[in-house]
Amino acid sequence: MIKAHSLLYSIYICLLVSIVCGALLFFSNLYNQLNLYYNLQEELYFHNQSLVNFALESRDTLPILDPEEKTGIKGSYETKPYGILNLLLVQSKTNKDTIQSAHLIGLHTKNKTALFLTNFSKSVSYTGLVKLIGDNALPSSHIETAHITNKTNDLYIEGKNSVSENQLPKINPNFKKIFYNTQTDKTNLSDVDKPKDSLYFNSFFNATKEVYLNSIVANMIFKGNFILRSKDSLHIKKNTVLEDVILIAPKITFESGFKGSVQAFASERIELEQNVILNYPSVVCIYNETVDESRIKIKKECKITGAIVLFGNTNEMIDKNCMEIDENTLLFGDIYCTGKLFLKGKVHGSVFTNRVFYKTESASYNNTISDIEINAKKRPTYFISIPIFDSKNVSHGIIKKVL
Repeated sequence: MIKAHSLLYSIYICLLVSIVCGALLFFSNLYNQLNLYYNLQEELYFHNQSLVNFALESRDTLPILDPEEKTGIKGSYETKPYGILNLLLVQSKTNKDTIQSAHLIGLHTKNKTALFLTNFSKSVSYTGLVKLIGDNALPSSHIETAHITNKTNDLYIEGKNSVSENQLPKINPNFKKIFYNTQTDKTNLSDVDKPKDSLYFNSFFNATKEVYLNSIVANMIFKGNFILRSKDSLHIKKNTVLEDVILIAPKITFESGFKGSVQAFASERIELEQNVILNYPSVVCIYNETVDESRIKIKKECKITGAIVLFGNTNEMIDKNCMEIDENTLLFGDIYCTGKLFLKGKVHGSVFTNRVFYKTESASYNNTISDIEINAKKRPTYFISIPIFDSKNVSHGIIKKVL
């Protein structure tokens, strides 16, 4: 005879077993769902990466592809300009999920030029320690010695030397377009979504926001798809964070100690105070086609990875358009100057200029260089330069992933 309490125990045990079995089935189903989810995420990721590689080869915008038979993933991409750079936007999606990626892309450089100095003035001379590593195109194959200071003169050249032409290679026409064609959503800062912790962010999959600012930019963080513009000047304080944004104003100044990555475009003046660091890919550019003066001034201890460009003036206006780069500065990239260039730092890349000059406290000497190093070989073959020239039949590569 079964006692009542034994039957009750059996019911409890059966209930407990059913709960445990139900829990096991639930967790097994949950594990399977998570496994399917992560497998899909992995497939979306690999699909997106494959589409990026395909886009770098084809370069043209691709409409939405038919979904793959096994995974049902649809893919699409487009390219569009962002400043002087190109932006690659890639999407891989299913009915339930989407993976997006955005990349700044450019061209692999094959340029081995160290110094290109146009041939419509006297031959170049040097004083102090000068290193030119790479191919050089100069007004004359002979570099004269100038006895200006009491320093020992030492010239080190490695590469081919040739006589230059009487004009610089033509600059990429997209530089000029930046100053005229900007298809953006123009707005005031007060109309931009209220930031959290002073952070303004705009995805590269959104329309570019063009924000008008007052002269002084301080205690703000701008990241992503922004053009910051002023009708007069922009003074960027060191406590400002700028990442992958574009600056446009007649005058732009970066306070000593600033760090960021920007494309800065001006018509009159750009100045980098001491110890400014502009990370890759950054551009410092002036376009001046007027009779007024323009100037790029880069002070001591600055580091720039990208390009420094001054263009637009005629040959008659060379002396009114000046680029000055002080000692202990480092540029990893290229210089293009249709005016005159005073260079005291190091360039790991190429220099193209109409004229160089050297100045002391009491005098200035045209087509003279002193205590500089221009080394095209320190720019590795995998480095993707800012597209100063409109190159064709050159492979594309990713400069930076921005999303």
